Amino acid sequence: MTEKSDLNGSKPIGLRTDVLIVGGGVIGGALGLALAREGLSSIICDPTPVETATAPEFDGRAYAVALASRRMLRALGLWSQIEPDAQEIKDILVSDGRPGEKASGCFLHFDHREIGSEGFGHLVEDRHIRSAVLRAVEKEPLVTYLDGVRVEDWEQTSAWAHAQLSDGERVQARLLVGCDGRASKVAQKAGIDRTTIGYDQVGLVCAVRHEKPHHGVAHEYFLPAGPFAILPLTGNRSSLVWTERADMAETLREASDAVYLAEIRRRFGEFLGQVELDGKRWVYPLNLTVARSFVGPRVALAGDAARGIHPIAGQGMNYGLRDAAALAEVLGDAARLGEDIGSVAVLERYERWRRPDSTAIALATDGINRLFSNDVPVVRAARRFGLWAFGQVGPLRRTAMAFAAGARSDLPRIMLG
Repeated sequence: MTEKSDLNGSKPIGLRTDVLIVGGGVIGGALGLALAREGLSSIICDPTPVETATAPEFDGRAYAVALASRRMLRALGLWSQIEPDAQEIKDILVSDGRPGEKASGCFLHFDHREIGSEGFGHLVEDRHIRSAVLRAVEKEPLVTYLDGVRVEDWEQTSAWAHAQLSDGERVQARLLVGCDGRASKVAQKAGIDRTTIGYDQVGLVCAVRHEKPHHGVAHEYFLPAGPFAILPLTGNRSSLVWTERADMAETLREASDAVYLAEIRRRFGEFLGQVELDGKRWVYPLNLTVARSFVGPRVALAGDAARGIHPIAGQGMNYGLRDAAALAEVLGDAARLGEDIGSVAVLERYERWRRPDSTAIALATDGINRLFSNDVPVVRAARRFGLWAFGQVGPLRRTAMAFAAGARSDLPRIMLG
């Protein structure tokens, strides 16, 4: 339980907690809830007022929630709130082409029936997941959620992390966790360097309504400027994640809805009938960024603060939730053994668990994006053949499908059901 304490003799009375979480998005909130299951208290600080963060126009993205992530959300008591707004992904079709052309006949089909009766996961819009997480956080006695509040500064001692908040409050925690995004100030303050690769690409995101049903099929259409994903939402709606060159994206940002929709139709085709915009349009710069270390003295990183990847595989949120689940498990086990949860020995267990997985997904998404985001004839021919050949090899195809569904043996307990 978070409580008042004297931080350092002469310093003012402040708050004491097991873990101070910087960043109150989906990953930060899920971490707080997972820690509570382990009996650990946390304070979550987020500079965004909760009314802004839960507004429908705050974030236009939709997330692919893999099977393992769904198990975690169910264990945290969240899935029952999210499920009515979740669309099951039953199949994935991968194709290659150019704007204005039909997709090539060489495509890869992932059929969920090859690996079981369940689909690959669910598509859920950010607004539904974020709202469910924040509602649960507000009800959890072991979590204190401070919205509209920043961590201004912090320092470590041998036993505590001492933080100064923007509202004048002080916090004393055994561990400080950065869930504050790709430009993590927690990582910067801790002296953790990052490897960052710019793509000169931008993600254009919007939802569309269409005339015909999607039948739960997700499409990944590789175009010269980058992938164009059509992801099924509830009803006759889809989320579009459209990777475009930065210069073209700037033009599209300023374009009217009519021009924007015309460009969508050139890429979308007619297989879903008439298409119209459903709500706002969003723009997100894309890059690859990986922290050189996921831990420091009384510091740990999770989510995009640890690694931010290209959305090409739809795994960003799933990997962030794995971070939260793994860190909560490591800290909970350590606390039960009477260990200091902020010690180097404990945090290194989290680092060893999550870093190899993060490096692998970073390299994979970077390689796929570079391979498919070009229009070189020889490369186009090779990748089309590669897609076809990959699809003919059953074990490889099923391994890729299992990966997309989040079926792995090294998952945290909360993700294994």
